[in-house]
Amino acid sequence: MKNLILCVLMLFSALTAFSQNKNEIKPLNIGEIRTLKSAVLGEERTLNVYLPHQFDKTKSYPVIYLLDGSIDEDFLHIAGLVQFFKMPFKMPDFIVVGIANVDRKRDFTFPTKVAELKKDYPTTGHSEKFIRFLETELHPFIEKTYKTDGTKYLIGQSLGGLLATEILLKKPKMFTHYLIVSPSLWWDDESLLKDAKNLLEKQTEMKNYVYIAVGGGEHPVMQKDARELAETLQTKKDLKTDFLLLKDENHATILHQSINEAFKKLFPYKE
Repeated sequence: MKNLILCVLMLFSALTAFSQNKNEIKPLNIGEIRTLKSAVLGEERTLNVYLPHQFDKTKSYPVIYLLDGSIDEDFLHIAGLVQFFKMPFKMPDFIVVGIANVDRKRDFTFPTKVAELKKDYPTTGHSEKFIRFLETELHPFIEKTYKTDGTKYLIGQSLGGLLATEILLKKPKMFTHYLIVSPSLWWDDESLLKDAKNLLEKQTEMKNYVYIAVGGGEHPVMQKDARELAETLQTKKDLKTDFLLLKDENHATILHQSINEAFKKLFPYKE
C-alpha cells in the first residue's frame, strides 16, 4: 500500500513538473505577418510587421518601409536596430514594414536598353508597377490597418537602393526619409544617375531627408556613383542629404552598419 501511495505521489509530482514546464513555454512575438493581395502586381505579397513594445492601437506611429524585408533577409536585424535605438537614444516608437521579396530583380529595376542585361536578367524592368503597388495599395493598407503619423521612411540596398533612388527622383513625396545604401546605379549604363539633375529640376518642392552610404570595399564604380548621386542631390534647395563612406565595409556587410550610422545621425544619444 505504501508503495502504491509512493508511486501515485511520484506520478503526480512528474505531471505537475511537466505541466509547469509546459506552461512556461510561450511564443515570442515582435509583430505580425500579414498578406496583401495586390491587384497591381497580380499576386499576394507577404508583409512582416514589427510593432513597438506595448503597441497602442490608439496612438499614431511613424513607419519604416523596408525593401528586402523577408524574414531570412533584412527584416529581423533592422527591426533589432529600431528597438535598440529606442532605448538610450531619441528614436520614437516605429512600425517597421518588411516587404518580402518575390522577384527583386523584376520589382526593383526599370527597363534597360542594354542587351546583355536583358539577356542575363529576363524578368527585370517592372519597377513602375512595383512603385504603383507601394503608392496605391501598400501605403493605404498600412494606414488603414494602423494609425500612422505621416512620417514614412524607405530603406533600400543595392537594387533596393536603385529603386529608392528612382522613387526619390520621380515621386519624392511618397516618403519623407530615404536611407539609400550602395545603390546599383550602374543599371542601364547609369541612365538614372545621368538623368538625376534633369529629374531634380522637375521637382518644385523636396523637403525630404536623404542618407546615402557606400562601402570602401565595394567596386569603385559603386563608390563613384553613390558619391555623385549625393553631390547632385546636395544642389537641391531644402533637400537635406548626408553621405557616408564606410571604409571597412563591403557590399555584403554594409547594410546593418550603415543603418546604425544613419540612426545615430537622426537620433543622437540622450545625455
